[in-house]
Amino acid sequence: MKTWKKFIGVSAATLLAISLAACGNQNKSSSKDTKTGDSKSLLMYQVGDKPENFDELMKIANKRIKDKIGVTVDIQYIGWGDWDKKMPTIINSGESYDIAFAYHYVANAQKGAFADLTELSKKYAKDYLDQLPEMYIKGNEVDGKLYAIPVYGNAWGQQVLTFNDQYVKKYNLDISKVDGSYQSATEILREFHKKEPKIAAFAIGQNFNASANMDYPLGKDYPFAVRLDSNDKPVIINQYEDKDFQESLKTLHQWYKEGLIPTDAATNTTGFPLEGNTWFMREETQGPMDYGDTILRNAAQQDLTSRPLTEQVKTTSQAQMANFVVSNTSKNKEKAVEFLNLLNTDPELLNGLVYGVEGKAWEKVGDNQVKLLSGYKANQHMAAWNTGNNMILYTQDTITEKQVQERDESIEKAKTSPILGFNAKTDKVKTQLSNIMNVMNRYKANLNTGSIDPETTIPELVKELKQAGWDDVQKDIQKQLDEFIENSK
Repeated sequence: MKTWKKFIGVSAATLLAISLAACGNQNKSSSKDTKTGDSKSLLMYQVGDKPENFDELMKIANKRIKDKIGVTVDIQYIGWGDWDKKMPTIINSGESYDIAFAYHYVANAQKGAFADLTELSKKYAKDYLDQLPEMYIKGNEVDGKLYAIPVYGNAWGQQVLTFNDQYVKKYNLDISKVDGSYQSATEILREFHKKEPKIAAFAIGQNFNASANMDYPLGKDYPFAVRLDSNDKPVIINQYEDKDFQESLKTLHQWYKEGLIPTDAATNTTGFPLEGNTWFMREETQGPMDYGDTILRNAAQQDLTSRPLTEQVKTTSQAQMANFVVSNTSKNKEKAVEFLNLLNTDPELLNGLVYGVEGKAWEKVGDNQVKLLSGYKANQHMAAWNTGNNMILYTQDTITEKQVQERDESIEKAKTSPILGFNAKTDKVKTQLSNIMNVMNRYKANLNTGSIDPETTIPELVKELKQAGWDDVQKDIQKQLDEFIENSK
């Protein structure tokens, strides 16, 4: 599972737990009538872990869906471990399905795998689209067209350094000076390491990518970035050549040499359980719907405190974090969009899926608040971040009106990336990108976990990236970005 998936599965999912389960009937026709009568059943593919009480949840949900729009929904879960194998097969085979959590959204939209929802959404999902911040529309337009109905979730993202409060309190550690950089955490990590040398001071593993106030047009795994603190025209750089980023890597390397980072970080794929006591500090992703550390604490089932590492930023990746697409093979495109509109505008439907069975897992204690009951279980409801509109979810009774107000204000005030809505086409540089990724696979884990010296390694990395075609890719994508910025004026 990629790091961002882990982060999201924790931070935006505490009200829930995501879903697994093999794909199931891949030959099932999305247009077949079901036993519920003459109404059709929409076939929908979802990523994650299937709730243990899935049948009970869907029996309740489908009754409401059928009453409202005359169809039912057949959700087939695909686990994270199978997702990258099964979804390409489903898409490339031309299988008839209706809805899916978007797989490689931009690339598959460009090649025609997903239905153009530009006009369909205006007719069948207008109620929901009217609620969406503009960043979600802009961030999901591909060549001027909309191919997804996005989940209104964490409109901005921020990297934070999260501390395990049991150790903070036990050793009376002051984490208040940790603010905006890895370097600011050095002394507190050293102090903790003296007390607990066998506990991971900074718990990271193979998939860790060091963070910076940058946006990444091809994703964090590739060496292409745009700084967010420049007022000039956005320029695509190699973040590994950026002086500030290099300082962060030097800090991580110093931590590694001092034993503050596990010695097997570059190869460790098992991670450190959020709810455990095997770690002191970790990096997490948070957004407005997390209400500070509230959601993270729920997931961890223990007290945690986070300090900011990067700015709060609205980016294309945030806008595309949880997209639902309609297949071009679907025979039920209108109903599919109508269902996505219902899912994102009907509080009774969505809250029942995200919190679990009302009366067992939760009860309303106000117009828009819920109290979790003893029957609330982490594996007996769907994930909030990749199910539906978080703005119509009831808040837990522990969330104050002030926190809700701060949430809404932060969405308005968060910085907008200068490349929001930019989706690069990579057809002309596929070979170079493949070669570049081969190079990154040899260096990335070791560099980002501090396992090797960046001062001696980065010159080697840059040289190999150049040989792999970095300049060709940068020139091609920069030209596209310049045109995008000009056309956006």
